[in-house]
Amino acid sequence: MEMKFEDLSKKLQVYIRILKLAKRPTRDEFSKISKIAGAAMALVGLIGFFIYLLMTVLPEAL
Repeated sequence: MEMKFEDLSKKLQVYIRILKLAKRPTRDEFSKISKIAGAAMALVGLIGFFIYLLMTVLPEAL
């Protein structure tokens, strides 16, 4: 399945339009996003650690 040149050109125009609308985040926005992403990663890590503890400690207790 070959993509025609016209189809590729239309896709590229859409991507360029989206990039023109995008803007860089301010330092405050970036800081908030980073803190939220870090907290989410820490939460996932803690959940995984508790599951690991349950899988290793609980079978030994039985």
